[in-house]
Formats: sequence, structure tokens, C-alpha cells
Amino acid sequence: MEGQNCLECGTAFKGRIDKKFCSDYCRNTFNNKVNKESKNMIRNVNYRLRKNYKTLSELNKSGKTKVTRVKMISNNFDFNVFTSIYTTKTGNTYYYVYDQGYLALENDYYLLVKSE
Repeated sequence: MEGQNCLECGTAFKGRIDKKFCSDYCRNTFNNKVNKESKNMIRNVNYRLRKNYKTLSELNKSGKTKVTRVKMISNNFDFNVFTSIYTTKTGNTYYYVYDQGYLALENDYYLLVKSE
């Protein structure tokens, strides 16, 4: 059986013909590098969702609150990140971050709601 070289560190090793790495450490290191970009994107989106959820929870202690857009932005709220959209029969569109939602009202006000 001819030896092959590890895809991560380049060390020569012997083993099964389809083996690509000399150790579990090299295999994990290689795969972590390959998946780094997609994992970073997911990590960043989850971080922004957690931040938005925290902001909505802190501003909406009673379960239904009216706040200004400025107040939400001053609490680092990101209007581009949410988990779902719900449109009522009357055409109102609520944006949700898990169970915390908001509805745009007139004059840059938002109604914050918590779903049951």
C-alpha cells in the first residue's frame, strides 16, 4: 500500500486508500476552514436576531407597547433582521423576531406585541 499526504498538514501517512488526513485533529481543522464562511454568516445573523429579540423584549414589558422608530434604533435594532412576517386580513404586516413582533404605525411609531 502506497502512502498518501494529509490534506491539512502535508504529512505522509499510511492507511486506507480513501483516507485523506493523518489524524482527527487535521480532519477537523481542514473541515472548519472549509466551512468557516458559512458558519460565520450564520453566527452573525443569529447574533443580530438575539440583539433584536433583546431590544423588543426590553421595550415591550407589558406585551403591547407603542414606541418610536428613533427609540428602537437607539437600542441598536436592525429592521432588516427578523424571523417571520404575518399579514392580517385587514392588510397590516407584523414582523416577528420569534414571539416578539412589531407593526409600523403612522408618524414613525411602532406597535410592539408579544404573541401567545
